[in-house]
Amino acid sequence: MPPSTVLVTGAAGFLGWHIQIRLRALTDHVVRTVDQHNWHELPQLVADADAVIHLAGINRASDDELRDGNRRLAERLVQAAEQANATPRPIYANSIQAGNETPYGDGKAAAAHVLHEAATRWGTPFVDVMLPNLFGEHGRPGYNSFVATFVERAITGDHPDIQDRDIKLLHAQRAAQCFMDALEGPTRIERPEGTPTSVSAVWQRLLAFREIYEHGRIPPLPTDFDVELFNTYRAALFPARYPLQLTLNSDPRGWLVETTRWSGGEGQTFVSSTHPGITRGEHFHLRKIERFVVVGGQGRIRLRKAATDQTVQFDVDGANPVAIDMPIGWIHNITNTGDSEMVTQFWVNELFDPADPDTFWEPVDPQEAAQ
Repeated sequence: MPPSTVLVTGAAGFLGWHIQIRLRALTDHVVRTVDQHNWHELPQLVADADAVIHLAGINRASDDELRDGNRRLAERLVQAAEQANATPRPIYANSIQAGNETPYGDGKAAAAHVLHEAATRWGTPFVDVMLPNLFGEHGRPGYNSFVATFVERAITGDHPDIQDRDIKLLHAQRAAQCFMDALEGPTRIERPEGTPTSVSAVWQRLLAFREIYEHGRIPPLPTDFDVELFNTYRAALFPARYPLQLTLNSDPRGWLVETTRWSGGEGQTFVSSTHPGITRGEHFHLRKIERFVVVGGQGRIRLRKAATDQTVQFDVDGANPVAIDMPIGWIHNITNTGDSEMVTQFWVNELFDPADPDTFWEPVDPQEAAQ
C-alpha cells in the first residue's frame, strides 16, 4: 500500500514500541505518536492522519475508572478528530476480555462501541483487534504480562507464586503485524491466535534458559515461540548482564576460545576484518538472535533502542573475548577503535534469506537518524 500517516496513541507503552519499530522496519508510513505528555496536541496530530491505532488505555485502576476511563479516552480521540474535521480509520487494541461483565471488560467494549459509531459516521472502516495475553521484549513486570514478571523472577532467582492454568500467549511483534494488516481492508473484528501453553510451562522454560544462558550458551529453541520467549528473557538482561565473559584457553601453540555453543537448530557463523576507524552494522532485527565477538584488535559496540534516544556502548578487546547478543529492536554497530585490523566473529540463529533478511537499516547515532 502507498505511504500514509498513522497516528499511534499510547505509543510510549509496551505494545506501542513494538508497533513503532515494526512500522519503521517494514513500511514507509509516517508515524506520529501520542502519549500522556502530548495528549493535548491530539487535534493537531490527528488532523491529516489516514489511520489511528488506538492503544491508550487504563489497565490498573478502581472499578469505576476501568469501566469509564477507557470509554472516555475513545471519546476524547473521536472529539479531537471531529474538531479537526478528520476522518481517520480507527484501529482499536481491544481485549478478549471485552464484554465479560468485569469493569475492565465492560470498559474495553464501550470504547470499541464509541470508535465503531464514529467510523460509521465518518464512512471509514473500523477494525477491532481482540488481543489475547501478550508478551515480548521490554514488558513491565507486574503490569504488562505475567511473563515479564516471571522473567524478572528467573533473573533474580526468586520463585513466583504459580497458579497454573492453560493459556494462549501472543508475542508483541505478531500483535503489531495484526495492526499493520488492519491498515487495509473492510470493517471487521480480528482475533489473533496465541500459542497454547500453560503458566507452569512458561516458568520451566525460563528456568532452562537461565541455567544454559548464564554460561553464554544458546538454549534449544525448537519453535518460534521458544525463540520469542528467549528473546524476551535476554532483553531483560540487557544491558546490565552484558558482556558475556568467554573462556580463553592458551597453550604453547596459541589460544582458543569457544564463542558460541547452541544446543540445536540451524545457524550461521562468519568472520570479518575491519580497518581502523571503520564502522559496520547500522541496522536492527525483529526476530534474529545475533552475537558479536571480537577476537582480534579493539572495537566499540554501540546500540540504540529504536524509536528512542536511549543508547548503550561496550568497549571490547580481542585479548579478552566477550560476547554481546543484540536485543530485538536495538539498532547496533561496531567500530574499529584500534590502530590495527579488528577481527570479529558474528553468529546468527538462522540462515540468511535474501527474500526475508530481517535486517533494517538505520544509524545508531540519533542525530543521523533524524536527518
